[in-house]
Amino acid sequence: MTEPTQTDQPAIEFEDLTLILGGRTILDGLNLSIPQGQVTALMGPSGAGKTTLLKLITGQLKPDKGRVVVNGVVVNELNSKALNQFRKNVGVLLQNGALFTDLTVFDNIALPLREHTDLDESLIRRVVLLKLHTVGLRGAAKLYPRELSGGMNRRIAMARAMALDPGLMLYDEPFAGLDPISMGISLRLIRQVNEALGMTSIVVTHDVHEVTKLAHLACIIANGHLIASASPHDLAESEEPLVRQFMQGLPDGPVAFHYPAKSLSDDLLGQGEQHA
Repeated sequence: MTEPTQTDQPAIEFEDLTLILGGRTILDGLNLSIPQGQVTALMGPSGAGKTTLLKLITGQLKPDKGRVVVNGVVVNELNSKALNQFRKNVGVLLQNGALFTDLTVFDNIALPLREHTDLDESLIRRVVLLKLHTVGLRGAAKLYPRELSGGMNRRIAMARAMALDPGLMLYDEPFAGLDPISMGISLRLIRQVNEALGMTSIVVTHDVHEVTKLAHLACIIANGHLIASASPHDLAESEEPLVRQFMQGLPDGPVAFHYPAKSLSDDLLGQGEQHA
């Protein structure tokens, strides 16, 4: 993997971040810096708040405490107009792709260009075809999403997310449900696009074994905190119990298999007394 250009200024900083949803503390004083120009993987147990961090970056959620700083901009302090402008520089690839099924592949990718730029149709055509060529699907421009495989739809969604040449790309479980070939293509695309365009990419994923091929930096979030942040190789060698449990896929450890409850014997005896 080509080493990215290093800069002193982080692309994203989560500063003392606390978020409470439905009475549950999702993030509890979390601090995390995402470097410029790199692919960073966010990992951790289900429900740890990984996708929540992406929503905080885009301003869909606001923290109860702390700041979300993206390239010097405090996102959670932006008004609606400024937030809409900020989002133009952020590409988002959702797990399901979220393509419009009644639009062709071409029109799906052209949509953000038509809505957010003053480009004429001849220039839009060139941009769309270049984006499709980048993901290897220029020949599918006239087809509809329903005519293509799930993996191809994911690549089309990636092309649409890149339509406005964002400086920041967010991927939410981009490998979920993909066959090995489609996963390999997606891994290569994320790396190559990041390096070719000099952007910063954040990938939420549970695919521990693929992270070493993808990310320069891997972060594990659990219990509302940043548990570890290092290269994937260093995390794989870690002796810290929670890191080891996650990286090795162990069923029990600091993250318990059983949801907190009274002892089984007390529960069973209590049930027996109720029905006696």
